[in-house]
Amino acid sequence: MTPVDLLTQWTRLSGSAGLPFVTHYDVATGERTELSGTTAWNWVAKTSSLLVDECDAEPGTRLQLGLPTHWQRAVWILAGWNVGAPLVDAHADVVVTGPDFDLGASPDATHRLASALLPFGVPFRVALAPGFTDLGAALPGQPDAFIPYVHPTDDDLATEFAGLEHSRATVLAGLTPSTERLLLTPGSIERDIEAVLAAALGGGSIVLVSGGSPDDLERVAQQEHARIA
Repeated sequence: MTPVDLLTQWTRLSGSAGLPFVTHYDVATGERTELSGTTAWNWVAKTSSLLVDECDAEPGTRLQLGLPTHWQRAVWILAGWNVGAPLVDAHADVVVTGPDFDLGASPDATHRLASALLPFGVPFRVALAPGFTDLGAALPGQPDAFIPYVHPTDDDLATEFAGLEHSRATVLAGLTPSTERLLLTPGSIERDIEAVLAAALGGGSIVLVSGGSPDDLERVAQQEHARIA
């Protein structure tokens, strides 16, 4: 199942591609970013194009996401799925980091990309670490539509964490489609993969909240009509 399939299913089940798919709050800064289904998939298309055209990604290209729980992490999860790049925690060909430029367990990655995690995905306001590409500068010029040269198959590797491998079919089979609007606090990449794909499969949506007290979470949950997971 490709992201186009997921968007078609999500739109049918949610009722409109204009409804929110992922919303991100940074309580400390007051930033709120909301991506509708259409906007989210435009970002996924741009990111997929960058992976293929600039990073030579294809099915089997190992992708490590060093981004925190954030709307950009959600986009990259779907972009990796789009091009067939398994999400891994070590020995990656492509590493995506936040402003810490931390390569983690993939110090020899061929392609090193970084996001400033600023509102609207804008470029860094400081100098990048040597050898990194600024996603805020590289992504906006990518096309809003993506057609893969090579289509991944259900048997292709989807994730590899702590040495455990799962195919795309296994990942999908282990999910319960979500119809809810769920609020998630910072968590593991494995948790976020499940949340993003489950929402896409079920017509649900996710609200990602960085920082804040329990009272802040309750306030955001009420404003967003979301259930705290």
